[in-house]
Amino acid sequence: MLAGCSGPVRIVKLDQQDAYNWLNRSALTGDRLSETTRTVLRRHNLSQSYAYYPSETIAVLHAEVVGHPDAWSDLFALAELSYATAEKEQSPARYLAAAIYAYAFLFPEPGGERPNPYDPRFRQACDLYNMALTMALSPPGGGEVSARPGGYHLPFGTIDIAMDQDRLEWGGRKLGGFIPTGTTKVIGLRNQYHRPGIGAAVAAQVIRSDSAVRGMQVAPRLRIPASFVLTIPAPRRQLASGSLHGTLAVYDIFDSASVAIDNQPVPIEYDQTAARVISLGQTPILRNEINAFLYGDLLNTSPRLVGLEPHRKGRMPVVLIHGTASSNVRWADMINDLLEDPQIRAHYEFWAFTYASGAPIPYSALTLRDTLRQALAALGGKASDPALGHMVLIGHSQGGLLAKMLVIDPGDALFRKLSKRPLDQLKLDEESRTLLRRGLFPTPMPEVERVIFIATPQRGSYVAAFSAARLVARLVTLPLAVTKAGASIVTGNADALTFDPSRFRVGSIYGMSPGNPFIKALADTPVAPGIHAHSIIAVQGNGPAESGDDGVVKYKSAHIGGVDSELVVRSGHSTQSNPVTIAEVRRILLVQLAADCPALGCAGAVTVAQ
Repeated sequence: MLAGCSGPVRIVKLDQQDAYNWLNRSALTGDRLSETTRTVLRRHNLSQSYAYYPSETIAVLHAEVVGHPDAWSDLFALAELSYATAEKEQSPARYLAAAIYAYAFLFPEPGGERPNPYDPRFRQACDLYNMALTMALSPPGGGEVSARPGGYHLPFGTIDIAMDQDRLEWGGRKLGGFIPTGTTKVIGLRNQYHRPGIGAAVAAQVIRSDSAVRGMQVAPRLRIPASFVLTIPAPRRQLASGSLHGTLAVYDIFDSASVAIDNQPVPIEYDQTAARVISLGQTPILRNEINAFLYGDLLNTSPRLVGLEPHRKGRMPVVLIHGTASSNVRWADMINDLLEDPQIRAHYEFWAFTYASGAPIPYSALTLRDTLRQALAALGGKASDPALGHMVLIGHSQGGLLAKMLVIDPGDALFRKLSKRPLDQLKLDEESRTLLRRGLFPTPMPEVERVIFIATPQRGSYVAAFSAARLVARLVTLPLAVTKAGASIVTGNADALTFDPSRFRVGSIYGMSPGNPFIKALADTPVAPGIHAHSIIAVQGNGPAESGDDGVVKYKSAHIGGVDSELVVRSGHSTQSNPVTIAEVRRILLVQLAADCPALGCAGAVTVAQ
């Protein structure tokens, strides 16, 4: 009796989460249409019809909406219905129709009323456009986006799509191999960055030229964040004709933050992190790191210096140098975070150096120096681009020792730890003498302005003294030139050596042993005047930093005087991904940018967090 007396209209109380989900559900989040689209179907008396005859129902609604100015807001319903039907039928034509309907809803002709940006349909229409365009350009079953000009079939007609060919090149290289990123999830990085807007977000492959380049090369598997945008002039008017035309263009995150539609800037959708991770995909990281440590030059081939994008004038190089048995992949979190800072992205570029990390430190440092010189020469040097003279070196662990070898002027201090007599008085072949002179008598590289040491064993690593580490070190295959020079200096020069020739060992592990004469001399050598130096020291636990370590390097070893700043990070040895470490690197880069902007003519003020 009570039920019979209750009114047919009532309120049902929902909790906040259920209420939000009910208001924001759509074909994008499941198999339920949004309430606004269901309302449109009911208003046009098409609810039952859509349940049994979706394609015919969409055609009826198209006829009732297109060409009727008072019904243009119902284009959203057409977009969602087309997308939902395309999902069930896997129809490229339906997906493309959904994208066109969504575009016409978002961007009417000049003078037309645009949807309220606070209307939930606004963001959903952007997502419908992005996802539908991605699926329309993708082959059945997934795969790379296929962008081609020509005619495309639609359920209500055709569209002729032209391609903007100029945008299929980037940095003088062609773009291809477009992998959709709108349906990807990144695993392995701390943060996933996504820039909302319109467009079918993709990871675009930068296709290398066949010509060999000395020095720096763009990463061979480099993919950059990009997006396809289909623009349609006067879309509502064209919909009424049934014969449409538009232009498809690809945009990249480095050159295009927005696209002009009806003389209004519209942000472009990008999936930055997904594109970066795809660049690293299918790389056998651990195997490569161990092989590079053990076998060195037998496996490592040119180029050793890899840029994440082609050099563009006015941007300062940041050279990342990994540690022992490591690789450039270990910088992924840092690069991912730093490139999200607009000031850093606009004024810096990242170069990653790969080397045979089992080789002697002076030899690897010499390889780094030579490779950087080749890259700078190929780019025209400071005379061509003054920004190249403001280089930053960031070295982790052994990589920090390589970096230090490029910013010191020790004279013969390093060599005197090996020999009682000058180099010219030793019995050596000229090739070995030249290698020793170039490796053990370094001078500051004039293009380097700043160096950042991260968890660097300035006075050696106690782990390097362990017997197990020494056993592994004996398995290292050294470069032929190093082996020859080592044999040359031991043979016939026993009376001049400061060490027992019978116990002579070379390689990075021996060089980083705390008692090694070379590491002691390197620690005592200060960074050359005029070069800014910073230390980031990792210490595990909450105890006093001075007595702590990171599991590989003690604080007392990593600490050196004469630096501009020192920061202790509570972390293990692999601290490159630590947010505090990344924040400190960001701060240092912005400090340099603020100091160098007047000379480089940077636009705008630089904000430096204290």
